[in-house]
Amino acid sequence: MKLRRAAAWLLWWAIPVLAWAQQPAEMKPVTDRLAASIYNGPSVATLGELADGIGGRLTGSPAYVRSTEWAAAKFRSYGIENVKLEPFTIPAGWQRGTATGAMLAPLARPLNLASMGWAPSTPAGGVQGTVVVVADVAPEGLKSRAGELRGKIVLLDTTRIYADGYGKALPKMEAAWLTFQKAGVLAVVFADRDKNNVLNAHSVGWGAKLLPLPAAEIGMEDAKLIQREMERGPVIIQFTIENKTSGETTVNNVVAEIRGSERPEEWILIGAHLDSWDFGTGAQDNGTGAISVLEIGRALMSLGKAPRRSVRLALWGGEEQGLLGSYAYTQTHLDELDKCVAVLNTDNGAGHPKGWKVEGREDLKKAMQPWSDGLLKDLNGGELSTDTTYDTDHGPFLLQGIPALDLSVDMTHYFEIHHKSSDTIDKVDALDFKAGEAIVAVTAYAIAQNETPIAPHIDHAAVGEIVKKAKLEDLLVNVGVWKP
Repeated sequence: MKLRRAAAWLLWWAIPVLAWAQQPAEMKPVTDRLAASIYNGPSVATLGELADGIGGRLTGSPAYVRSTEWAAAKFRSYGIENVKLEPFTIPAGWQRGTATGAMLAPLARPLNLASMGWAPSTPAGGVQGTVVVVADVAPEGLKSRAGELRGKIVLLDTTRIYADGYGKALPKMEAAWLTFQKAGVLAVVFADRDKNNVLNAHSVGWGAKLLPLPAAEIGMEDAKLIQREMERGPVIIQFTIENKTSGETTVNNVVAEIRGSERPEEWILIGAHLDSWDFGTGAQDNGTGAISVLEIGRALMSLGKAPRRSVRLALWGGEEQGLLGSYAYTQTHLDELDKCVAVLNTDNGAGHPKGWKVEGREDLKKAMQPWSDGLLKDLNGGELSTDTTYDTDHGPFLLQGIPALDLSVDMTHYFEIHHKSSDTIDKVDALDFKAGEAIVAVTAYAIAQNETPIAPHIDHAAVGEIVKKAKLEDLLVNVGVWKP
C-alpha cells in the first residue's frame, strides 16, 4: 500500500513535468501552423502601410509618433489587450530641413551635400570658408592648430580618425567638437563612404545630442575633388542647411504582451526598432523587422491558446541614435529582467534567412542546436553563429546577461540600400521576408513553450569576457553603458 501511495504521489507530481516536456518533433504540429499563418498572412501589405503610408520615421519626429500610434492600434486589432506606449527621453529633438552647397573656388560647381543628423542650422545665408583637412583629433594637436582653423570649414579625414575603431575615437571626437567651436571653426564636413556621390543618412556621435556646429556630409566623388584641388591651392566652399531642433524630447517605445497560459510571470521578448532614418521610407531598416514583430503577435493570437510563458512584443525608438529605446527599457524594467528567459531581435533586413547569432554564447548555441535541427532547418534557419555585436537592440539585453538571439540573414546587398533613399519596399523579397518572420515566430514559440529556460542568465564577469573577446569594451565604456 505504501509503495502504491508513493508511486501515485510521484506520478501526480510528474504529470505537469511530463505534460510540459516536449521535444521539437512534438511541437512541430503547432509550429507548422504558426509558420503557415505567417506565410499566408498580410505582412507585405502591412509593411506597405508603414513604409509607403507613413514613410521615414526619424526618432521623435511627427512621422515616428504616427508610427507608434499605428503600431499600437495594429496590436489591439489582433486581439492583444495589454498594449502600452512606454516613454523615454532623448537629449534633443531634430528634424531635417533643406541643404544646398557649392564649391566656389578654384572651380564653381554644386556639391552633393546633406546635413548630418542632429546638426544645427547654419546662420542665415549659410557658411563660406576655406577648407582645412583634419586627420588627427588628438586634443593637444588640435589645440596647436587653433589659429589655422579659425574661420575655416573643417573636412574630417574619418578613415584615419577611426582607424583604431569607433569606440576609441569617440571621446576624442567629442572633445574635438568643443575645440573646433572654441577655435572659431565655421562648420565641419564629412566625406561619404559610397560611390557615385550616394549619401547615407547618419549622425556623428552617440545619444541624440545636438552638435555644437553645423555639419554636413559630401558625396565621395565631390570630397575627392576637393582634396585633389587642395593639393594645388586653397579651396573655398559654401553651404546652407536649415533644420528644426528642440530640447529634451519624449519618445515612446511600443510594447504589447500576450500573457502566458501557465507561467505568465516568466517572459520572452521579441523586438525590433520602429524608428528609421529619413532619406528612404525605412522599409528594410527596419520596417521588415518591425512588421515581423507585429505579424508574430497576430500569428500567436491565431493559435487560440498562448504559449506557457508570456511573450512581450517590443518596437523600439532611438535605435539609430544608439539603441536608446531598448537600453531605456532595460533600465526601467531592471527589477524584472531576472524573469526574462530570452530576447529575440530582428534588424538585418529581409535578405535570405540563415538562422541566429547567439552573441558569443557557446552554451546558448548548444541549447539551440536541437531546435535549429528539429524546427528551423526546414525554414532555412538552421545556422547558429557565435558572432557578437552591439549594433542593434539585442545589445542592452546581452549586457544584462540575458540569452540574446539576433536574426541572421544574407546581407550581401543590404548596404546598397541601408540609410539611403533607396530603402523602399520594392527592394523587399516577399518570400525571404516571410521566411525570416517564420523563423522568429517558431523560435519564439519553442522558447516560450519549453519546459526549462533555453539557457541561464550569465553574470557580469561572463558578459565582460564576451565583450572583450568581441573588442567592444572601448565602445561600451565610452558611450556609458558598461563598467568593466
